[in-house]
Amino acid sequence: MFDNIYNHGFARVAVCIPQVKVAAPAANAAETLRLARDAHQKSCAVALFPELGITAYTNEDLFHQDTLLEASATELIGIIEHSRDLMPVLIVGAPFATQGRLFNCAYVIHRGKLLGIVPKSYLPNYREFYEKRHFAAGWSQATKTVTFDGQDVPFGTDLIFAAIDLPDLSLHVEICEDVWTPVPPSTFGALAGATVLANLSASNITVGKADNRRVLCKSQSARCIAAYLYSASGPGESTTDLAWDGQAAVFELGEQLAEAERFPQKSQLITADIDLERLRQERMRVGSWGDCADAQSAKIASFRQIGFGLGAPREERISLARATTRFPFVPDDLHLLDESCYEAFNIQVHGLATRLRTTGMKKVVLGISGGLDSTHALIVAARAFDQLGLPRQNILCYTLPGFATSKHTKTNAHALMSAMGVSAEEIDITPASRQMLSDISHPNSRGLPDYDVTFENVQAGARTSLLFRLANFHNAIVVGTGDLSELALGWCTYGVGDHMSHYNVNASVPKTLIQHLIRWVADRKEFGADASTILRSILTTEISPELVPGDGERPAQSTEQIVGPYPLQDFNLYYITRYGFRPSKVAFLSWNAWRDVKIGDWPPGLEEADKTAYELVVIKKWLRTFLYRFFQISQFKRSAIPNGPKVASGGSLSPRGDWRAPSDSSAQIWTSELDENVPDQA
Repeated sequence: MFDNIYNHGFARVAVCIPQVKVAAPAANAAETLRLARDAHQKSCAVALFPELGITAYTNEDLFHQDTLLEASATELIGIIEHSRDLMPVLIVGAPFATQGRLFNCAYVIHRGKLLGIVPKSYLPNYREFYEKRHFAAGWSQATKTVTFDGQDVPFGTDLIFAAIDLPDLSLHVEICEDVWTPVPPSTFGALAGATVLANLSASNITVGKADNRRVLCKSQSARCIAAYLYSASGPGESTTDLAWDGQAAVFELGEQLAEAERFPQKSQLITADIDLERLRQERMRVGSWGDCADAQSAKIASFRQIGFGLGAPREERISLARATTRFPFVPDDLHLLDESCYEAFNIQVHGLATRLRTTGMKKVVLGISGGLDSTHALIVAARAFDQLGLPRQNILCYTLPGFATSKHTKTNAHALMSAMGVSAEEIDITPASRQMLSDISHPNSRGLPDYDVTFENVQAGARTSLLFRLANFHNAIVVGTGDLSELALGWCTYGVGDHMSHYNVNASVPKTLIQHLIRWVADRKEFGADASTILRSILTTEISPELVPGDGERPAQSTEQIVGPYPLQDFNLYYITRYGFRPSKVAFLSWNAWRDVKIGDWPPGLEEADKTAYELVVIKKWLRTFLYRFFQISQFKRSAIPNGPKVASGGSLSPRGDWRAPSDSSAQIWTSELDENVPDQA
C-alpha cells in the first residue's frame, strides 16, 4: 500500500494526558486504557502517558501506603492484559517497590507483555519537590531484573526497546527531572541507538516554565538527532500547593511537530508522525554524533536491547498526518522567509565581495538575458559593489541576442541594466554563431530548420566565449549565473557555455529560492521603484533557454516542459541529496505536498496562478527524469564547477563541499525502485 506511513519509514506516536483522580488507580487505569485504545484506532506505534499516571503524581506520603501500591500493581496487570490487541507500545507511569525501596517508574507494555520497567534516574528535592522523601534514585541501581506478577522483567535506565519489524524505531525512556539535568539519561540512550526518546513527566506549571520545557525538549531532540516525546500531568492532580497545565508535545530534530492544549478540562491525546528514516540518515551524515558515541562507548556498551514486534499494518491506508512543505528551500512563514532571503542574499554578496577584494579586481562581466538567474546575479553584484565602494559602472553587462532571443526578454534586459545604473552594451552573437555552424557544416547553415543540441550549444558557447574575452580585455572576472537546480539536472552547456565562469554567485541557490529572492528585493525596493517594476516583470516570464527560434515576441522553448517543473525538481533535489531517501519515499512526500492546492501553506507573495497541484503520475514522471539526469548523465558537469558560496540549507553540489560522486554511475537502481514501488494512482 503506497499510502501507508509505515511503508515509508514513519511511525505515528501519541502523547496522552488523562484526567486523573488522586489515589484512584482503578479510575486512572480505565482512562489510560481508553486513551490507549484511541491511540490504537489512530494506528499509533507509541502511546506515552504522564509520570505516575496510574496513581496520580500528587499522593505525597500516600505512596508509602501498601494499599495504594497494591492497587496500582493490580491495575497495571489489567492494563498489560488488555493491551494484547493494541498496536501501540504503552509507556505508563506508576510506582514500583523492590528490595525495600520504592521507585518512580515507567512501565513499557506491548501486546500483553511487560517489556521492561525504567526507574527515574534523578529525583528533584528542591523548591516544591520532595521526591527523595518517597522514592529511590534509579541511576545508581545495580539490579538488572525484577519480578512483577510472577515474571522476571528487565529493570534499569539502560533499556532500549527496539521494534524488530520497524528497524528504525527504538525507544528510550526517561522521567521528568531527568531531562533537566546536565547530562540527561536520554543522551546515552540516543548514543546507544534510540531514535525516539520518551519523557513521562508531571512538572507543575509556574509562569514561564512551559517555554523552558519546550527549549529543553527541542534542544534535546536536536542534539541527540532524535524524536522527543514529552508529557506533563494535567486535570485531576491535587492543587493543594501546585497547579498543572498538562503540557504535551512532540519534537523531531529541533522542530516541534505537535503540542497539546494547555490547562485542559478533560483528557487529551495528540499525535505526530515521526520520520525515523530522516533521523537515521541524519545520524549517518553527522560524523561528530558517531564520534561522541565512540567516546562514550564504555557507558553505552552496558545498554540492553529489548526486541518486540510492532505489528503495524502494511496493507491498509494510513495516510501521512504531517505537514510537508512544497518548497523545502523556501519557508512558508513570512518572518522566516524574510530572514532566509536576507541571509541568502547577503551570503552571495559577501562571497562575491570577498573574491573581488582578494583578487584586487575592480570590474566584473555579466551576461544579461532578461531571465531569472542573470537578473539575480546582477542585483547581487550591484550590492557587492556598493559595499566595496566601487562604482556600478564597473559592472560590465552585455545582452547577447541570438537566433531565438525574444523581444520581451531583450526589452527587460535593457530596462534592468538601465535601472541598475550599470554599464550596458549589446553584442549580437548571430554572425559568430552562423560562422561556426558553417565551419562545422551544420545543416542549419544550409538553410535547413535543424535545431539540435549542436545548434543550441553553438549559441551558448558563443556567449560564454565573448564574456571571457571581454573579462580579459577589461581586466575583470566573469560572474556566473547558473543555479543549483540547473546543476542538479545538468541543464547547462559544459565548459565553454553557461556552465563556466570565474565565480558563480548562484551555484548553490535553487531556482525556487532565486524567484523569492528577486521578489524579496523588489518588495523592499532595494534598488528603487523602477528596478522593482522590472524585477516583477522578469518574475512573470516563462523560464526558457531561448535557443530555438519562435515568433520573436515570447520565448519559444519552455525549460520546464523539458526537464520538469522546478518546484517539483527542487523538491526532489532536496530529499534525494539532503537525506538520501528512496525515490518511492520522495514520491510519497511529494504527493502529500503537491496533490491539493488547498492543503498546506504556500510561501508568502506567491501568485495564485503559480499555485499548482500535481497528480501522482505526473510526480512519478518528473521524478524519473530527475533520477536519470542527476545520477547518470550530469555528474561530470558538477565535478568541474566554478567557486561559489554555499547558500541553501539543503546543501550544494560542489565537489569541494557537500556532494562528491562518480561521473560514471548508473541511475538504474533508483529508477527501478521508483517503478516498482510507486503506482500511477494512490
